[in-house]
Amino acid sequence: MSTIIKGIAASSGIAIAKSYRMQEPDLTVTKKSIADHDSEINRFTSAIATAKEELEKIKAKTNEELGEDKAAIFAAHLLVLSDPELINPVQDKIKSDSVNAEFALQEVANMFIQMFESMENEYMKERAADIRDVTKRVISHLLGVSIPDPSMITEEVIIVAEDLTPSDTAQLNRKYVKGFTTNIGGRTSHSAIMARSMEIPAIVGAKTVTTDIENGVIVIVDGLDGDVIVNPTDEQIAQYQQKKRDYDAQRAVWAKLVNEKTISSDDHHVELAANIGTPEDVEGVLKNGGEGVGLYRTEFLYMGRDQLPTEEEQYIAYKTVLEKMAGKPVVVRTLDIGGDKELPYLDLPKEMNPFLGFRAIRLCLEEQDIFRSQLRALLRASIYGNLKIMFPMIATLDEFRQAKAILFEEKDKLVSEGQSVSDQIEIGIMVEIPSTAVLADQFAKEVDFFSIGTNDLIQYTMAADRMNETVAYLYQPYHPAILRLVSMVIEAAHKEGKWAGMCGEMAGDPIAIPLLLGLGLDEFSMSATSILPARSQIKKLSKSKTESYKDKILSMSTTEEVVALVKENF
Repeated sequence: MSTIIKGIAASSGIAIAKSYRMQEPDLTVTKKSIADHDSEINRFTSAIATAKEELEKIKAKTNEELGEDKAAIFAAHLLVLSDPELINPVQDKIKSDSVNAEFALQEVANMFIQMFESMENEYMKERAADIRDVTKRVISHLLGVSIPDPSMITEEVIIVAEDLTPSDTAQLNRKYVKGFTTNIGGRTSHSAIMARSMEIPAIVGAKTVTTDIENGVIVIVDGLDGDVIVNPTDEQIAQYQQKKRDYDAQRAVWAKLVNEKTISSDDHHVELAANIGTPEDVEGVLKNGGEGVGLYRTEFLYMGRDQLPTEEEQYIAYKTVLEKMAGKPVVVRTLDIGGDKELPYLDLPKEMNPFLGFRAIRLCLEEQDIFRSQLRALLRASIYGNLKIMFPMIATLDEFRQAKAILFEEKDKLVSEGQSVSDQIEIGIMVEIPSTAVLADQFAKEVDFFSIGTNDLIQYTMAADRMNETVAYLYQPYHPAILRLVSMVIEAAHKEGKWAGMCGEMAGDPIAIPLLLGLGLDEFSMSATSILPARSQIKKLSKSKTESYKDKILSMSTTEEVVALVKENF
């Protein structure tokens, strides 16, 4: 019998495939007495051989699809599995203590992990993580349970998980992963944002998918209405196949706008740009008619690896994006790590309120080696296209001035080294902290542009964690308080002859678009898949009509009033 699980439609489209549960198995090890030492050692040796075989396949696949640097971590794991310093003590323990292989391995591995973690040397600390991962893999074989590995999927599936980290999502193979659904998350969680950039349907915040969906059953993900259908009937499958065809037909109509500019019915032009996470995402931007990149989230260069990217690696990534965009504007956000985006190798302090803590520009101004390396890579790449640099999480003018001074120091050094650097780079900030929005008139005198990051601006203004489902009702993009802040930023920019964009998810929201057009937003940056529907919508809107409602909207007191006005008039 089929069941329907309700969730949040996070990425549009319809997917029908087998479920693939990405749940950590129970790897609890219990101590057992063993009489036959030789057969227990053979069992251990066999588990090591299977783990090696698996890792060789993963390493080859990762090398082919993601490059040598990403595959290096699996080469390190293979070295651990061949290290007599680890293997011999386990075999000795099996013999001397007459214990089962998994218990002996866990005891020996824990000793090494504690030893490495207590060392000051960063490289040695990283070896602890390698040992932990390898041990988990071998123990899973000894216990006879499988560890999910999305990079090794070879058939069409829908991922079912508690949540997906940005690095999990980045490793999903679009050829086989047709969609995903998670227990937790919202439209602005990183898994949702990545799903939209990958152009795969996704439903998040579905609460019970990991308990209600078994591995390998047929699942439908309806990313249009937020429904997950488990074990659908033949009739339901036919119904959703038709719904998918209808949606694809609608997309074909939108596709006719791909080479057109974004112009309202009364001839007002705005720029529709895309948010990206990797150089590979540029293909989706161009395919969907993006007029630029309004947000390049550079932190994905730093994720899913065991050490910082080199200046050269970053330079190549930025150069690639600029060249592919062929003169169209590319707004690159400097490193925004912290909050819900952790880098294990940076060993940042655990914080009570990470979203309000040591993150983004705060981290970069403190860890200047990391920051300067990124700025040098950006400056070197600047000659290959239309680069704009923006700093995230700016709360004070002093932070902006410090960041800009460091950027100019690195520019002067490069020029003195004989490197070519563009003189046309605009330098702006993300407006995501209310203090910055309130002081936008002062910031506008010093920045070249603003990009409003509504995902954080809303949660900070409403004091509501956007990852917390119990306060999700307070995540209100159309709340008059948010609209007033947005209006203040746009007006401040225009008064100084600067432009204002928006790179939060609100920019591609059909309810928000008429509001933002009326407030005078210059650039709307969104998931690539939202560009053509947004262009189609804007072409039907009159800028002067949306503008005529501005004062009325800003004087309203509730979200409901604003939504009612939009639905009634646009």
